[in-house]
Amino acid sequence: MSYADTPAGAGAGKDGRGALDDALLEALFAQSAVGLVVLDPQLRLVRANSLVEGVGTEEYIGLPFTEVFRLDDPDGCERLLRRVLAEDGPVRDHLVRGRLRQIPGDRTFLVSAYRLAGTAAPAGSAGPGSPAGPASPADPTAPADPDSPVGPADPHTPTIGLLSAVVDVTERERARAREAALAAVRDAVGGSLDVAVTCRSFIDALVPGFAGAAVVEVVDEVLRGADPPVGPLQPETPLRRAATGRCATVRPAPGDGPHRGRPVGGTRRLPPRTPYALAVADLRPRLVPLTADTPWLAADPDGAGDLAQAGAHSLIVVPLTLRGAVLGLLSLYRCGPAEPFDEDDVSLAATAATRAALAIDNARRYEREHLIASTVQRRLLPQAERHQAAVETAHVLLPGRDSGCWFDAIALSGARTALVVGGVAGEGLQSAIAMGQLRTVIQALAGLDLEPEEVLARLKETADRLAGERAALPPSDALQSEELRAGCVYGVYDPFTRTCTVARAGHPAPLAVGPDGRAVALDVPEGPGLFDADGGLFAPAAVTLEEGSVLAFCTGDLLPDEHAEERITRTLADGIGSGRGLQQLGDDIVYALPDDTRSAGAALLLARTGTVSDHRVATWDLAQDRTTPATARLLVRDRLQGWGLDEDTVDATELIVSELVTNAVRYGTPPLRLRLLLDTTLTCEVHDGSTASPHLRHARTVDEGGRGLVIVSRLAAHWGARHGPDGKVLWTEQNLPGSG
Repeated sequence: MSYADTPAGAGAGKDGRGALDDALLEALFAQSAVGLVVLDPQLRLVRANSLVEGVGTEEYIGLPFTEVFRLDDPDGCERLLRRVLAEDGPVRDHLVRGRLRQIPGDRTFLVSAYRLAGTAAPAGSAGPGSPAGPASPADPTAPADPDSPVGPADPHTPTIGLLSAVVDVTERERARAREAALAAVRDAVGGSLDVAVTCRSFIDALVPGFAGAAVVEVVDEVLRGADPPVGPLQPETPLRRAATGRCATVRPAPGDGPHRGRPVGGTRRLPPRTPYALAVADLRPRLVPLTADTPWLAADPDGAGDLAQAGAHSLIVVPLTLRGAVLGLLSLYRCGPAEPFDEDDVSLAATAATRAALAIDNARRYEREHLIASTVQRRLLPQAERHQAAVETAHVLLPGRDSGCWFDAIALSGARTALVVGGVAGEGLQSAIAMGQLRTVIQALAGLDLEPEEVLARLKETADRLAGERAALPPSDALQSEELRAGCVYGVYDPFTRTCTVARAGHPAPLAVGPDGRAVALDVPEGPGLFDADGGLFAPAAVTLEEGSVLAFCTGDLLPDEHAEERITRTLADGIGSGRGLQQLGDDIVYALPDDTRSAGAALLLARTGTVSDHRVATWDLAQDRTTPATARLLVRDRLQGWGLDEDTVDATELIVSELVTNAVRYGTPPLRLRLLLDTTLTCEVHDGSTASPHLRHARTVDEGGRGLVIVSRLAAHWGARHGPDGKVLWTEQNLPGSG
């Protein structure tokens, strides 16, 4: 129904409509469910209803709104309202933050603003009811005010003010902020298996959106991988500060004072009779208001100083618990003008702490498994550098998550040395176990005096069997789905020929630098990885090295970019030129790694080549006839006595040489050669041109022969045969008195 149809308006005309407008305005201001504020064109307060607490009183009428309202961004709000006055269109549902005069704490308002346009009037005339005297600011015929930011008014619809509708959405925004904080915790926490990183992510998710400052402390033993203690936590249990955070307006954060002595990584024992101690005693969160006369602060003077410096006025303490065990403590602070925590915030903090405790426990379990795997790995690796006849070695083992890399320097017959570096990809105990299996196999294969390519071929056969065993595990076993990948490089250095023969299986080739600092080319064809499904051949490469050359065998993590090989060879060349020791050279290679290199675990084996001294080796070419064994015995006795060996060793060696030479004369072919090598052991080698290998067998009572190798095996600590392109070598090793 229109106004004209109403009884009141039948003869009221404009006066009746004005009365209705006044009644409508009064009802709107008195009964509206939202706050209403009226401003004039100069943004001065004209009227406000009771929902806008305290600003509708006479003392504020006529003041600029920036003096009436305590807003966080008054300048931004003024610019926004002036655009509305300038007819840029209304503003709807704009969030504004500030404080009311009669309600404590920060508030959030949803503000809409509309331009109020007056009735158009003919130019040069005053509208009905216009006051006498000078024209008002809303009069379009009035002279323009040079100080007015609004500018000249539209002559048809003059601007007479601005109406703003204000809705207090503080609780809604607080709930939304809590949901955002909890979502941030869910997204950020749990993505790392490092306890420190997990705690840091937890703090970053809560500060500054939910708290002004926060501290996470973890039971010290938990950070070391131990099982968390079952609550309640004993007072003497040390807690280590794992992460802290503060927003930019909090300075300094709790515990970050320059003289407080509790930085990240520091430990403390919780003071008794404080909220911190109570929270880990009954495993319940605490909401604690902080004032200057809070009684428990006397029990923690350092903490009281921290809180006073930060201006903290509200505290939530939440124990980090999981299945009744205590992992640590979360402390959340609000400081300065921030709204104090309430019970809803406590509920959110408890939920977030549960999520963090689970992530910390997962990281702790992983850390413990990594610790066990690292311990197993180190126990499976050589515990000290082993003496080699003509090679000096040194190694560097970088710690990391991967626990499957290994290295070895294995003494072989004839003063030769096998140099090995390999790695099983992956983390945890199973990688260390697989590494130990492969290393054990390669040590056994090395003792058979096989060529490098044959050693890797046999090693791959073992790897294939291990992969088959893993594939046969039940589908429910987690190992069944884990991929096995491994690589290995195997080289043998012979000091008599100064050659290094190398083969590799899915692994970087070694690098070599001569004694003059120049890089030595070592082009080794790459064979398949040890666990690759596709088979392939392993092709060796041989290089002749000058005495004093340095070989570098390393895992792939030490070669992070395309410049890595050049960097390593340059480091070796500089070190050789300055006379640095082999261990120092290994350290220099690590120091030269790029700053952004994040090794997951790496091994480096360095070997400096040498030769056998002429004074410690004797070689004779022998004739292929019956008198040769006797001649060989005389030559051996003379040389061993010259070396000053005891008579028992001389007699045993005479008998060993006699049996080996006799076997070579009887069953072998020329050329025949005898060599003695004196080092920590005494090595005897007899070379002949035949490829047939003798076999140890036990002679029967009536047999006249067949006891030679039995005698040799009893007198020597080790013996064996190796083959080459020009025949075979039968060798023995004897331990010397006093050599251990």
